[in-house]
Amino acid sequence: MKKKLLIVEDDRYLNEVYENRLSHLGYEVKTVVDGEGVAPALKEFTPDLILLDLVMPKKDGFEVLKDLKANSATKHIPVVITTNLGENENRDMCLKMGAADYFVKTDTSLAELAEKIAKLL
Repeated sequence: MKKKLLIVEDDRYLNEVYENRLSHLGYEVKTVVDGEGVAPALKEFTPDLILLDLVMPKKDGFEVLKDLKANSATKHIPVVITTNLGENENRDMCLKMGAADYFVKTDTSLAELAEKIAKLL
């Protein structure tokens, strides 16, 4: 059975790159382009892991992470932060909020990200 990934990323190009690469690796992938799209997506799709950007319109990744970890139905789902915010304060805050890992997009290759996803699953 395929593992399911939810990608929350407002950059449509990155969404497509992540979706293509991770689908090719055998994952079932669903993408949403802003934080407000997460709750509706979770009603029809239960991911095994969520990739979450922090800087997005409408509802940012910090709010989404807080909501996910406060909800008994989703708090067990590993959330991997993928962002361009490289400051240690942001990393520390996300990890304290329950994120499974934190990657700076510009410092992380798709291969490294795929490897981390495989380890978490």
